[in-house]
Amino acid sequence: MALVPCQVLRVAILLSYCSILCNYKAIEMPSHQTYGGSWKFLTFIDLVIQAVFFGICVLTDLSSLLTRGSGNQEQERQLKKLISLRDWMLAVLAFPVGVFVVAVFWIIYAYDREMIYPKLLDNFIPGWLNHGMHTTVLPFILIEMRTSHHAYPSRSSGLAAICTFSVGYILWVCWVHHVTGMWVYPFLEHIGSGARIVFFGSTTILMNFLYLLGEVLNSYIWDTQRKPPSWQGMEINFISMGPSS
Repeated sequence: MALVPCQVLRVAILLSYCSILCNYKAIEMPSHQTYGGSWKFLTFIDLVIQAVFFGICVLTDLSSLLTRGSGNQEQERQLKKLISLRDWMLAVLAFPVGVFVVAVFWIIYAYDREMIYPKLLDNFIPGWLNHGMHTTVLPFILIEMRTSHHAYPSRSSGLAAICTFSVGYILWVCWVHHVTGMWVYPFLEHIGSGARIVFFGSTTILMNFLYLLGEVLNSYIWDTQRKPPSWQGMEINFISMGPSS
């Protein structure tokens, strides 16, 4: 019975991401018509990652309900593969990329919004949609991490995967600049080439740090739950030491 609220919550989060994506794609902005379209923005890529991830979560929940008690080994094997994919995607993409987008966006926005989200965009993107893209991602992914245990891959393979994603996106941003002569993010226009190299290197390091943070947070949440409180352990020891009849 405890699984039902989690399942409903994941469906609700999935539907919210689908709504955000549909509303975002319906907006007619000049940047959507240029080379790369929406796919040159990490925010949009992250929304797709989150939607796919929660879609896998919902599919895993449905498969689990259908497989429970069936005794079909093939179905159980397929379910394990789905769970492995779900866990890998949270560890390598959904958590680090999601937290990165939220943290970096709001830090730069607080410093100078024109560098990351010019005021002109308020004419196209309503406030609720902006928060849907840049704020609610964090609580949604933390809720998922809190309600379900996720098995992380080996640290070396996980870090290699997030590094591949980070470097791949940086190369994509550089390619868009090479083709169009314009940087995807306005602040990149105002810093020198050396500063850009430092920035790109720092973002890769930050992505790796966020991967490790997710691993530590996941272990802390679930290791703490699996261990009995210290007072319970003391009580058990006290009872076992008592006089026997």
